Amino acid sequence: MALAYSAIRVELREIKLSNMPQALIRISPKATVPVLYLADGTILEESLDIMHWALSISDPRQWLTGDSESDELMRQNDEEFKPLLDCYKYADRSPHLSQIEHRHNAEKFLRLLEQRLVEHPCLIGDRPTIADAAVMPFVRQFAGVEPQWFQQCEYTEVRRWLNQQIDSDLFKAVMRKNAFWKAGDETVYFGTQAG
Repeated sequence: MALAYSAIRVELREIKLSNMPQALIRISPKATVPVLYLADGTILEESLDIMHWALSISDPRQWLTGDSESDELMRQNDEEFKPLLDCYKYADRSPHLSQIEHRHNAEKFLRLLEQRLVEHPCLIGDRPTIADAAVMPFVRQFAGVEPQWFQQCEYTEVRRWLNQQIDSDLFKAVMRKNAFWKAGDETVYFGTQAG
């Protein structure tokens, strides 16, 4: 989302994870997405690194806040919530607890978000920041595990915030489907600035 928000023009290669192209593995042997390969040979393999790079070039509505509160929330998302989310999504891979028990563990982070969103419309205050963009995809994944439960759960402010993000023009632009890339395909660009 940060690339689209920053309006940075990039070559887009939609990857099928079950059929990772050799071109990707050559530049990023860990073979995970996203990967951003810059013209100077720099390779960015983490979402937050890509977000920070894009926002360092163009940040029209000041998503970068430079505050420790944002950094801590994103750290909790990456280091604490994401592993619990994976256990919840793939409960059969972590059979030491039931899916519901995994969900309860992950809900600790949702309770934190709910408390923040009761006070402000966005995670850090009155306007979206990098924290909203970084955390939202994982809350969206959480909501998708048991959609009916999520629609009825106690986290009404998290649901409002998530729906607002999903309904945004920015999110809709990013979620447009593209054909999976293969060598020799015509180049597809996303964004408007040279990047």
